[in-house]
Amino acid sequence: MLNGGNLLDVPYAQKMAESQKEISISDFFAKNRQILGFDNPSKAMLVSVKEAVDNSLDACEEAGILPVITVKVQKADDRDKFKVTVRDNGPGIVKHQIPNVFGRLLYGSRFHAIRQSRGQQGIGISSVVLYSQLTTGKTTSVISKIGEDYPCIRMEIQINTKTNRPQIISSEVILWDQSHGTEFSCEIEGRYQKNKKQTVYEYLRSTAIVNPHVDIHFEDPDGEKFHFQKVVDKMPESAKESKPHPHGTELGVLKNMLQYTEAKKITSFLTNEFTRISPRGAHDIIEKAGIKDSVIPKKMTLENIQTMYSVLQDMKFMSPPTDCLSPIGDRLIRKGLRKEIDSKFAYTVTREPKVFRGTPFQVEAGIVYGGELPPGETVQILRFANRVPLLYQQGGCVMTHAIERINWRPYGLEQRGGKGIPAGPAVILVHIASTNVPFTSESKEAVADVDEIIDECTRALMDCGRRIRSHINKKKKLKKVSEKYTLIKEILPEIASKSSGILDRPQLPLDEVITKIMNVHVIDSGIHFHEVGEGDEKQLLTEVTIRVQNYTQKEKKFKMAVKVPNTLIQGVYPEKYIIKQGVIEWDVGPLLPARSLHLGFTLVGLDKDEYEEVEVYYSKLTGEVIGADPM
Repeated sequence: MLNGGNLLDVPYAQKMAESQKEISISDFFAKNRQILGFDNPSKAMLVSVKEAVDNSLDACEEAGILPVITVKVQKADDRDKFKVTVRDNGPGIVKHQIPNVFGRLLYGSRFHAIRQSRGQQGIGISSVVLYSQLTTGKTTSVISKIGEDYPCIRMEIQINTKTNRPQIISSEVILWDQSHGTEFSCEIEGRYQKNKKQTVYEYLRSTAIVNPHVDIHFEDPDGEKFHFQKVVDKMPESAKESKPHPHGTELGVLKNMLQYTEAKKITSFLTNEFTRISPRGAHDIIEKAGIKDSVIPKKMTLENIQTMYSVLQDMKFMSPPTDCLSPIGDRLIRKGLRKEIDSKFAYTVTREPKVFRGTPFQVEAGIVYGGELPPGETVQILRFANRVPLLYQQGGCVMTHAIERINWRPYGLEQRGGKGIPAGPAVILVHIASTNVPFTSESKEAVADVDEIIDECTRALMDCGRRIRSHINKKKKLKKVSEKYTLIKEILPEIASKSSGILDRPQLPLDEVITKIMNVHVIDSGIHFHEVGEGDEKQLLTEVTIRVQNYTQKEKKFKMAVKVPNTLIQGVYPEKYIIKQGVIEWDVGPLLPARSLHLGFTLVGLDKDEYEEVEVYYSKLTGEVIGADPM
């Protein structure tokens, strides 16, 4: 190298090389903790609780244990410091793994597993340990017991940020009042807030909504206690592990898979390492790629890998299996919403699984309306990914963008300009379940704008909107008809009585006059819940009644139908009915003018959250109909 015409004795590149060295992942995040969500003291408090609770829930569900989580936030000696303790009744952690789980970033069991889970990167709980020692200098305490006949271990842990390895400060055997479980306790610099959306309380409340099988106890720094009680005693369907899908695999990933596979033939590699590739399909792939099956996968050339990759992307495969997902289900979402939010109406929907870039995902949505919800404020949005509440970066999330792109005014909610977040007495919930949620950052606070996801969110929300519109319109019309009928019933008899007295004539029947003024069919329904029997023989009965009133001047014959849940149906009346595919259908009539007809049935084994509005449909009925929709 020349400098001013002279040859340097030592090239500068060599001096640069001497100062270059590997960066520890722990050291990197210690200097960039905002990437993991520790932006400010308030958010750090929430993230610390969230990561510990998510770990506890995943551990309990993997072990098939109904989770009981206890969260306690206490003030420390320093006014800016708090002690966070999270205890669970899960399977516990074996002694030699405790340091790695809590004291080593990017260490975990779920990163390579293709199935739905809350935590995947192995960063969450260890990042809390890192934040704790950075802001307070204190160690993190972990208590773990794996069974009744095993010792309970208590460890004090820190992270060596230069090596990304745990440091065990102390380890001892102690007595504990649980037969199995884990307790995580650390001191952090934070700020505890009340009466705001982005708080520990709101996170736990939201978690209880989409995890109705979880029992959560919470004590805040003021000693106030809260209990988010479970509403079901059944574990959610566990997600099964899947293999990569050909359309979700990139060229570099395929190259690595070939390098580390144990398969001796290309066809066995394709069938064993991927999902949706059959032996016949594997032969078609290598034939189109011009590759011999005798070629050892580890010795494939880059040219052959590129050719095979192109063939994989061009071929059609079945969508990946969806048993790697564990959606909440519309019934359980409704139960969770009903438990935590006081409203008059709730509707939820679970869409069929879809795929983006070879990755399966599923969208669920729900709306609660009315009740004690404020009518003039912007609706509250509850966002979830793999059953985890997302409380920050609402404006940058695909779920919010889907809500904003819908014109909510036809659905009964206020919205300026037909776009943006609507206003009204409602809460909107959106949940995305996926094996690989495309978060916008490592802090996992918002989901990226993937076209397939935003389309599914939009469809699910519009479905909810249609049901809200139907509910609002039906209630408005029934109220209007009821007021009109009440007014007529009060005024007409008075007019008829005075007219007959003045004319000295007998009072004529009023039915014909009432039907002429009303000229409408009114269908009203009601649901009544009660229990029969005692002890093990106790049954929950749901009695559904439907009243059809003919306020017209013509005799009517028509059909009526009601959608019912998948449960035992008994006591259907009148007897002229059929039941098929979850629908009860009646032939009604002849129904004379000014006359009414009663229909009904009883459902066995449902509770209030499983059936809260009767869906009534009609056909072959002319004229205005209030309280039902056409088939």
